[in-house]
Amino acid sequence: MKQKLMTCLVAAALMVLPNLALAKSDLVIAVDSPPKSMNPHSYNSDANLSYMANFFDGLLQRPAPEGRLAPALATEWSRVDALTWEFKLRKGVTFHNGNPFTAEDVKFTFERMKDPEFSKFLNIANSIASIETPDDYTVIFKTEKPVPWFAETMHQNFIVDKESSLERDSGDYNTRPIGTGAYKFVEWVKGSYIRMEANPDYWEGAPDFKTVEIKPITEDATRFAAIATRQAHILSGVPVPMIAQIKKNPAIEVVSRPARRAIYMDIGNKPGTPFADVRVRKAIAMAINEDEIVATVMRGQATPAAQVPDTATIGYDASLERLPYDPEQAKALLKEAGYDNGFDITIAGPNDRYVNDGQICEAVARYLARIGLNVTLDVKPKSIFFDELSSNKHDFYLIGWMDGSYDFGRSAQLLLHTVDPDKGMGVYNGAMYSDPELDKMIEASSGILDREERKAALQAINKKSIEDMAWIPLHYQQDVYAVSKAADLTFTPRPDMWIVAKEITR
Repeated sequence: MKQKLMTCLVAAALMVLPNLALAKSDLVIAVDSPPKSMNPHSYNSDANLSYMANFFDGLLQRPAPEGRLAPALATEWSRVDALTWEFKLRKGVTFHNGNPFTAEDVKFTFERMKDPEFSKFLNIANSIASIETPDDYTVIFKTEKPVPWFAETMHQNFIVDKESSLERDSGDYNTRPIGTGAYKFVEWVKGSYIRMEANPDYWEGAPDFKTVEIKPITEDATRFAAIATRQAHILSGVPVPMIAQIKKNPAIEVVSRPARRAIYMDIGNKPGTPFADVRVRKAIAMAINEDEIVATVMRGQATPAAQVPDTATIGYDASLERLPYDPEQAKALLKEAGYDNGFDITIAGPNDRYVNDGQICEAVARYLARIGLNVTLDVKPKSIFFDELSSNKHDFYLIGWMDGSYDFGRSAQLLLHTVDPDKGMGVYNGAMYSDPELDKMIEASSGILDREERKAALQAINKKSIEDMAWIPLHYQQDVYAVSKAADLTFTPRPDMWIVAKEITR
């Protein structure tokens, strides 16, 4: 039935798609998430950073396919001591408005990132105690305390032009990006497209495609139709139910890679709620049949996860195992905890952010109902859901995460530490999980610089988070793309799923 419904939706989308007629762009990319702002620091989400990576550069970059740290606006970088980092800047770079790039722009950028009016990157910005610019092409950062992953985040802290940023009002600043990136901003028609043109003076050389258009199409069938009718050259966020159908099309190539992003259920332990008892949290975990979710909801396009960090992240522990799917044991744990008659539980989550996120929430709701819980499902568009998370509205919800710094210590500070705005901890701990012992472990790990010692400390934090059911890992996504063979282009997916047009070649 669902397959027939999808087929009907695709047919309908094919009929209306001409209304999406594209501009005459050399490269057209259909994606599943629109940008929320053109301010590169306004949203710390990969969906938004993906767009920003075309207009802006960081001091460093992580090019496809491996995502290893590499020079960008900085040509050299080094840790001088536990609190000091020095970056040597690239000379001869200009912003899209013609202004020269210097150390003053870097200093201004990171100072502005401390302002909540302009930035959601407070965690990294507030870790900086001072910024020195001994000359136009040297920047010295001194941090409040050791930040082992400081350089590892410099690919996503995009540098803005000081002069024009100070002159513009917030409306212009949030809608018209001025960076040093491989592409210059042309036009943003919300809900329709983002148009950009190649920067002929880019420091890495002009990119292959002169004009590029990115079309955010949130509806799966319509997005699929865009590639099927050759109105897009690349499609990201390929609808899972459509993969088999796309593979049958000789004009389209399916490209996939294992994702770094883990999908998990975040669960709090607030006193006075059933979640305060670890037996309840374990019961919920054991009630979820993740193998069935992977097979049916994800159509095999995912891998069950026993933890949140992925294999590339320092702190990943290959010895960790998932709790077994065991609904009878789950019922026994609930009874032992005093909830043999169940309790009310609301499952929240987005329905348009991760692959089949709404359907995953529905599956979890069914599993929990089977062990006697009175379940309410609360899924909604990400534009609403993520705003609710910032106000700590939900105790139990679906979310996804991958760490751009490749360091679980940063993840633990943001996701696991008790919410503490003054310390910049627990920024994304929406369910407000709290464990003083875990907090001490997280804070102690921040000063460990030796890689092997740090790995062991982060693995210990990771293990404790799983033993205490601070969250319930579900699976790692598989990132799936479709590429039109007629476009005759080379496209290599990135580990972070960003679409960086300069990396797409003819």
